[in-house]
Amino acid sequence: MLRLAVPVVIAELGWTAMSTVDTLMVGRLGAEAIGAVALGSAIFLGVTIFGMGLLLGLDTVISQAYGAGKLRDCHRSLVHGIYLALFLTLPLTLVLYGLLALLPRFGIEPKVLELTLPYMRTVIWSLLPLLLYAASRRYLQATGHERVVMVALISANLLNAFVNWTLIFGKLGLPRLGVGGAAWATFLSRLFMAGFLLVAIVYYDRRGPRELFPLPLAIERARLKRLLDLGVPAALQITVEVALFSAATALAARLDAASLAAHQIAITVASTTFMVPYGVASAAAVRVGQAVGRRDTDGVVRAGWVAIALGVSFMATAALALWLFPGPIISFFTTDASVLGVGVSLLSVAALFQLFDGLQVVTIGVLRGLGDTRTPMVAALIGYWGLALPAGWALAFPAGFGVRGLWFGMLVGLFAVGVSLLGVWVRRLRLRTI
Repeated sequence: MLRLAVPVVIAELGWTAMSTVDTLMVGRLGAEAIGAVALGSAIFLGVTIFGMGLLLGLDTVISQAYGAGKLRDCHRSLVHGIYLALFLTLPLTLVLYGLLALLPRFGIEPKVLELTLPYMRTVIWSLLPLLLYAASRRYLQATGHERVVMVALISANLLNAFVNWTLIFGKLGLPRLGVGGAAWATFLSRLFMAGFLLVAIVYYDRRGPRELFPLPLAIERARLKRLLDLGVPAALQITVEVALFSAATALAARLDAASLAAHQIAITVASTTFMVPYGVASAAAVRVGQAVGRRDTDGVVRAGWVAIALGVSFMATAALALWLFPGPIISFFTTDASVLGVGVSLLSVAALFQLFDGLQVVTIGVLRGLGDTRTPMVAALIGYWGLALPAGWALAFPAGFGVRGLWFGMLVGLFAVGVSLLGVWVRRLRLRTI
């Protein structure tokens, strides 16, 4: 599990590092710049994550086929994943432009809105590369080539940081674009990631059995249906979860700029710790799926429990760090006294939900390896939109707790989802429905 999980975790941390670097660099431009990048990124990912989630079905079908020794089947699923990425690009782009047109009606602070609109117009161009990256990544991880994904993310981070530095601040004779420079850095780094992984797939095929070419271009209805049956619930589940945080960001944008900036910094910190169990969840989906393909029931049980133990153990350590050192962590991002005060209070809440955040995401990965993506979808709908968001809104506005109330609401939802999904896993073991 560790051999697979460590490179995947590093890749996930690399993904989050891009957002962290963007926040650090635009942070020198002021709270409004931080808020604009936070809001623009949240809206973009709130929509795009559905497409990326739809491709999660590749985890199940490719890992199970690989476990059964059916490499040609893996290649056919990859091609259908690329088809899905292409088909999704136009409708998701239209949704993003629609939200862009509606953004001025959301009551967002005017200076934040002024910076957010051009930022989003540029970032939208990164949609197709991001979906192609997601499809390629799922194939590479499921077939034992997880390290190249790690290398791609590390390289993309270096590119992102360099372009940020040159375009945000106008270095090396290039124009000073401010927040717009961060948007172009995001686009170029995502384009690089997609190209890197697609080239890697061809490279590994040339070194191996050479079964990828000629590409099996015909669309197989049964295969596409299987991917959609798995992918649609997975996409809804992850979209509901990300949309919760996007909605919280939109609600935070209705408060003052300091609250929004503190919210974004705290989200960045919590997202960084979350990437470790999220990477473990991806490894769990692959390991469990491969065991299913081998028809190894004991392997399924071991892989599931080891993944859950790894994810929860790390998040317990992260919770302790956030509880003991909130001040130094927030001050790493900003020296603004008003932002610091709010940010410290948010990290104390984030420390409380670390365990449940790790528990729910790893258990989702375990169930995905089994081919169960519907149960996490139902749990997310009820836990996040039935509990977390209403509770967060009530605590933030009517009760007057502000942005801290939003975070207490998210804690309620994460607790409910994490505990319920663990119960589903235990029940499936007891009934041997694995």
